[in-house]
Amino acid sequence: MESVSREVGAFSLYYYYICKIKNGLFNIKTNNTMSEKFRIESDLLGELEVPADAYYGVQTQRALNNYKISTTRMCHYPDYVIAMACIKYGAAKTNKELGALDPTIADAIMVACKEIIDGKFHDQFPVDMMQGGAGTSVNMNANEVIANRALEIMGHQKGEYKYCSPNDHVNCAQSTNDAYPSAFRYAFIRMNRKLEKSLKDLIDAFRAKGEEFKGVIKMGRTQLQDAVPMTSGQEFHAYATNLEEEVANLERNVNLLYEINMGGTAIGTGLNAKPGFATLCAANLTELTGEKFIAAPDLVEATPDTGAYVSYSGALKRLAVKLSKICNDLRLMASGPRCGLNEINLPPKAPGSSIMPGKVNPVIPEVTNQVCFKVIGNDVTVSFAAEAGQLQLNVMEPVIAQSVMESITWLTNAMNTLRKECVEGITVNKERCYDMVKNSIGIVTALNPIIGYKASTKIAKEALETNRSVYDIVLEQGVMTKEDLDKALDPENMIG
Repeated sequence: MESVSREVGAFSLYYYYICKIKNGLFNIKTNNTMSEKFRIESDLLGELEVPADAYYGVQTQRALNNYKISTTRMCHYPDYVIAMACIKYGAAKTNKELGALDPTIADAIMVACKEIIDGKFHDQFPVDMMQGGAGTSVNMNANEVIANRALEIMGHQKGEYKYCSPNDHVNCAQSTNDAYPSAFRYAFIRMNRKLEKSLKDLIDAFRAKGEEFKGVIKMGRTQLQDAVPMTSGQEFHAYATNLEEEVANLERNVNLLYEINMGGTAIGTGLNAKPGFATLCAANLTELTGEKFIAAPDLVEATPDTGAYVSYSGALKRLAVKLSKICNDLRLMASGPRCGLNEINLPPKAPGSSIMPGKVNPVIPEVTNQVCFKVIGNDVTVSFAAEAGQLQLNVMEPVIAQSVMESITWLTNAMNTLRKECVEGITVNKERCYDMVKNSIGIVTALNPIIGYKASTKIAKEALETNRSVYDIVLEQGVMTKEDLDKALDPENMIG
């Protein structure tokens, strides 16, 4: 939601109010006239206009005014909004059980949080993902939306914060420095599940192609040179196995995110939180979400620590590196069609040129490559941001949150696209593959155990120089009988 408000000086604001009152257009207490489209809220810096129907408040409005940086807002990541609501629900329940919060207020907060968890009011989280303040704007956006919805639940008007305050009640026993990272940790966990689902589906697609192509003989290559024969099925099955390793690696690293610092408040000392808050809050969050959250054993250490984000981002980078390499292979194997390898056919998805008729480009592997480059770059950003922490807090967490969420989202979408629009439709050119095997010098490797490396090298050299086949030269020189040669150079035997 775009703001139409403006911030004005104290004198101008006073004059503006007087004019509105004189003209009967503004009711200070209720702000309920037909023509009024905003309400006035105040904070440390003074008063500010907020859209009358907005559930967010003054600090969110300041963030909208201050941070016009990226095109990505918190509401673009539903898992992030839900995660923040879960954190606030867990805190309210904990405060209620510890006697730190009036049960009526706590219950209203919990109902408001549950509504957000169920998908309501997500448009009320419009803050830019890129911001200063170490996440304060995100935390206050949540506090304000939840407070105003809780006020409605209790029968009050938005902005009547004496009945339910964003700071005193919704943020009770919390700081941005524990609520904010705990929320985006949970967001990463939620988003990782979708990423793993996308990855597993892609693995299944490669494995299916491995089974489909298991009888297709082709040349394997090292350093872009002919090596020894293999099957196209082995190649695609290897891609599945290679990516399957990343499922386990993601799970290892996402497990680091379950340790949260709720109850540490500002710097981990737990100031303003009742004893036992950290452990009880982790238990309440576990009950709410079904996850295995645990309270950090050293909250002072946990508050500025970003090691888990570095590790998880590294796992995303590792997946991206492997995925990009596979896409490089697909583009190479599909090169041509007349003057390249032309071993496989990728589904045609778009005309490939505005000037060359008939050209079709491997656009799906190409876009996947570019996503992988972005993920690798995001990992560098996360590393720099993690290093930039100072003393008891890392104020660069917003760019960590944005970078990791972007990487997860882009990778998830890219793998879904690669599977649906490319891998599932790949076909193999069986005859082309077999012809290259028959004409390859690389099959001479199979003769090494029989005639020795030196003799094999001599035959390979002569085949290259004369453009003749290894088969004909071996028979001509009488090195082996035809029967033994046929057996040794049978591609089926060479692939084991």
